[in-house]
Formats: sequence, structure tokens, C-alpha cells
Amino acid sequence: MTLSRVDKSRVDLVPELALYVPPARLFDKHTYSPWVSGQLHSALTKSGIDTLIVSGGETDVCVLTTILGAVDHGYRVIVVTDAVCSSSDDAHDAIQLFFNQRLSQQIETAGVTEILEATPLIWQP
Repeated sequence: MTLSRVDKSRVDLVPELALYVPPARLFDKHTYSPWVSGQLHSALTKSGIDTLIVSGGETDVCVLTTILGAVDHGYRVIVVTDAVCSSSDDAHDAIQLFFNQRLSQQIETAGVTEILEATPLIWQP
């Protein structure tokens, strides 16, 4: 899907997440990977961020390219296993297996509850 084919309102941030903007920032992307333009990496570097907690749609495409790029850039990567999805259950399951069997040294996986319990609350709306 691209904005040339769907109404912008279909890709707006859900109200529950919009409460966090600002201080959170949004980065639009026009490719599967968020790393192509360099804006995301630059902003994360300037902010001193070294760990990314990744969730999102299309585990086997956009989420995968995000994770691999983050690893290439040297970030600590945590994939939220119950906050990623795909339009293909088989592909989603295969990528989850791939994360655990082939990238277990480069990324960590955990569920939402586990991450929330282990992460201090920094800010809330």
C-alpha cells in the first residue's frame, strides 16, 4: 500500500499512540526499510539511542528489513513477538523461527508483558 493508492487516514497513528507524539517522533518511509533515507539512524544517533524495541506489520517484509538494518547499524534489537503480524501466517511463523534460530546472537525476542515488566516507565501521557 502506498499513499498514492489509499487515503492518508488509513495510515494515521492510532489515538492511543498519538498521545506520545511529541515527545516521540514519526518517520514516514517510502520503502520496506526505514534506513534508506538515513533520517532515522541520524535522529537515533543524535538522541543517544542504542536499543530498539520493534513491533509492526508484515513480519516477513517491513519488520524484517527494519531488524536487519538495525543490526547492521549496531543497535541492540528487541522484537516484540506478540506485537508483530503478517498477511501470511506461514511467512510470519517462518520469520519468527528465523529470529530464534539464526539471529539469536543479534536480536532478542520477548512479549509485550515481559518487556513492560522489565522496562522502567519513562513517560506517560
